[in-house]
Amino acid sequence: MERDIADGWRMSALRIAILSPTPEYEENWSHIKADYTQLLGDSASFIDWTKADDFSGFDLVTPLLAWGYPRDCPRWFALLDRLEAKKIRVSNPVSILRWNSDKAYLAELDAAGIPSVPTICSALLDRVALEEARKTFNVETLIVKPPISGGADGTFRLERDDAVPDSVAGQRMMIQPYLPNITEEGEYSLFYFAGVLSHSILKRPAKGDFRVQEQYGGQEEAVTAPEGALTLAQRAFTATAKITKTQTLAYARVDILRDGDGVFRLMELELIEPSLFLRFAPDAGAAFAKALVTGV
Repeated sequence: MERDIADGWRMSALRIAILSPTPEYEENWSHIKADYTQLLGDSASFIDWTKADDFSGFDLVTPLLAWGYPRDCPRWFALLDRLEAKKIRVSNPVSILRWNSDKAYLAELDAAGIPSVPTICSALLDRVALEEARKTFNVETLIVKPPISGGADGTFRLERDDAVPDSVAGQRMMIQPYLPNITEEGEYSLFYFAGVLSHSILKRPAKGDFRVQEQYGGQEEAVTAPEGALTLAQRAFTATAKITKTQTLAYARVDILRDGDGVFRLMELELIEPSLFLRFAPDAGAAFAKALVTGV
């Protein structure tokens, strides 16, 4: 059985397992599920990632909707180990998923010459760590976030007089300077399928907030990515391939912010379960589906 996709290419009926959130997960993902169902049709099955075990009935596994994995890291990494041990075809590759799960990868990229948002990793977050970070960055306002996180879970903006939030006190956390340009210009997201740019958007937080995610009121619009952002994305891919010894990835999202000096800085490489905002793709996601199914 074959099915036509928007740009005219044809795909065989691969059996695809899309790892998905638990039923208890609070964020609405039905609109993204609808996108993937429209593109992949009966080939796709959505499986609770926490219960995913037997993949014998599938030709391909993808973690595209494995939202919530940072809340159960041992289970997540055990799943990756099983996929790797059983030599199951996974897109993106397990080695990339494992590397990209912990934002410590940003330090590796920074060491490779890829400018990222300045970051201090605190083994035990407390007021002393925050004050030292303020001195280092020469700023009053800080952002703290878990190194394994998604959707701005556990992320806080802290002024000098703010207490360390109880939910993250004493935990391993990343500390960054708050860059006001997140509200003044916004955050760019660039989307690549099989290494080719598909579309770009600019995300801005709701008034009074700093988080650009939709669940916090963030809004997005289609834009032409600035040349500096495009250059940084390509440099990040080159460095990632060298560090991880991997080739071109089926899908990737690159989040980039311009700092107050006009320097484009990498915020995150989203290589596991990014929202792809396919409604902004000029081909409605056909290139994404092709890259996922055929491999690169």
